Amino acid sequence: AGVMRFSDDLKQEDPRTLLLLNELRDALAAGQLQLQYQPKVRLHDLRVFGVEALLRWQHPVNGTVSPADFIPLIERTQLMSEVTRHVLGMALEQCAAWERAGMALSMAVNLSTCSLLDPMLPSDVRRQLALAKVPPNRLALEITESAAMSDPGASMRTLRALSASGVQLSIDDYGTGYSSLAYLQDMPVEELKLDKSFIVNLLQFEASAAIVSSTIRLARKLRMRVVAEGVEDADTMVALRKMHCFAVQGYWLSPPVDAVALPGVILEIERRLRSAA
Repeated sequence: AGVMRFSDDLKQEDPRTLLLLNELRDALAAGQLQLQYQPKVRLHDLRVFGVEALLRWQHPVNGTVSPADFIPLIERTQLMSEVTRHVLGMALEQCAAWERAGMALSMAVNLSTCSLLDPMLPSDVRRQLALAKVPPNRLALEITESAAMSDPGASMRTLRALSASGVQLSIDDYGTGYSSLAYLQDMPVEELKLDKSFIVNLLQFEASAAIVSSTIRLARKLRMRVVAEGVEDADTMVALRKMHCFAVQGYWLSPPVDAVALPGVILEIERRLRSAA
């Protein structure tokens, strides 16, 4: 069984936060932690090619608990590795189910700092892929710049082991860190996800447009693809397509939805984009 380690800083927490901490393990065992999926659209053909899996907690009393309220709590406990395995298992099982139904979608899963530093992560990922019978290149693992830099040596060892297994690697919230160019050339990543703070201002501020455009050109030189997060209108998508951005995601295309709703959502997204093209 995992352990939730109590520390002095928890003494200052809101009692409701401590209650949530106590309930998290029961939530995991009871299946209250579930996934929703946000579609990602490839810009050259306006097709949905993959999804990002996003963790949700459906509390039996409080209803939907915001990820901002519980994910930081999980990261402060020894539950994180267990939750990561749980999420990977659910995501890959769903990926396999969609494949059997004729939907070949890539699956992106976020990794926390402590998951990235877990030496068992590469073997856990290989085992989960084998159990679900999902090809490794169908899985994309997303890490933030800050997670990668928390312990660069250990992070790089883990990333190289994951890359060697055929898994795709992505830098999430790219551009919000402080040493991007210094380490980017050495990291075995295939994808950069541009932070939405650049995308929401793309049409209003020349500086944002210049950063986005130059990042896309840099990525192409490094043989990486760029995904723009936070696309909230058609004009922004058109601008990104002209910049040769690889893909986009955002609430304008679709909010995260459950697995049952996703096939219909994909059909609607692609119908809408075809009619607007």
